[in-house]
Amino acid sequence: MINHFSPASDVYPLAVASVAATAVGGAAVRIRYPSLPPGFRLLRAGMGALHRLAPELAFRATWRLFTTPRRIAVKPWETAALATARAARVPFEGGELAAYEWGPSDGPVVLLVHGWEHRAAFWGRFGAALAAAGYRAVAFDGPAHGASPGRCTTLVQFARAVQTIIDWTAAPTHAVVAHSFGAAATVALPTRFNDGAALPRLVLLAAPGSLLRVAERFAALLRLPAAAVTRMSRHIRERYGREPDEFSLTRVGPMLPVGRALLLHDRADEFVPFAEAEQVAAAWPAITFEPTTGLGHNGILRDAGVIGRVVAFLE
Repeated sequence: MINHFSPASDVYPLAVASVAATAVGGAAVRIRYPSLPPGFRLLRAGMGALHRLAPELAFRATWRLFTTPRRIAVKPWETAALATARAARVPFEGGELAAYEWGPSDGPVVLLVHGWEHRAAFWGRFGAALAAAGYRAVAFDGPAHGASPGRCTTLVQFARAVQTIIDWTAAPTHAVVAHSFGAAATVALPTRFNDGAALPRLVLLAAPGSLLRVAERFAALLRLPAAAVTRMSRHIRERYGREPDEFSLTRVGPMLPVGRALLLHDRADEFVPFAEAEQVAAAWPAITFEPTTGLGHNGILRDAGVIGRVVAFLE
């Protein structure tokens, strides 16, 4: 299901949709959602009826949809990207995470954290560039993504997976480069690096500023009542003992011990509004904020200029 952290936007054609004025900072926003597969109108109608007739049952169905990524078919370029990597399996919560490495095994570690419905292979161009620069680039398939097991995952579980991979590398972490949902997961708990010492470099690409805004966009897509977001927020408080926005970059990011941090976000991002990047930059004065133009949400991962800028920033 699409929860608008980082949908694989090349699966369906894109169609423009409006988000309510309450979605981002009180201002109306127009962003592009993937056009929906057959049966989605029926799903909308069914979920709407369920929320009217059985709100608690509707919440459970909504949460399951929100935490279930689609399994996207592997593309030939992904296979080629992983062909140059060293593969490994990393124990994680009764199963194993699929992990991959590019570059020298004794190079400075750079962890690559993918977004929602993406996987390690999406970092192929970054992995090659980092390897050429002498880094040990480490990527992994998050829970319920790629070759890692599971059907559902949450921000908190994904964050635990990030921590597991950091610990598995058994070496100091020089940098993290994280995209969208992966950026939120890296910062949310937050992750502990280098025995509590500062992380020298952090790069965030197309990062959502607010967990609550993500839930609102999801509800807008399904045309759910406002009570649905309220119930999701209550569930997060009850389950994790924190308000939803206490997991957000605008709140947690400035407290993360980082030597230098870089935020790249495209003005034409169709899934995470550019306004959220501006909010992150305003809340986190120490971060370097560099907007891009014309790359969108996913194109920022494969743009040669972005990759070159990130590699230079890691020095």
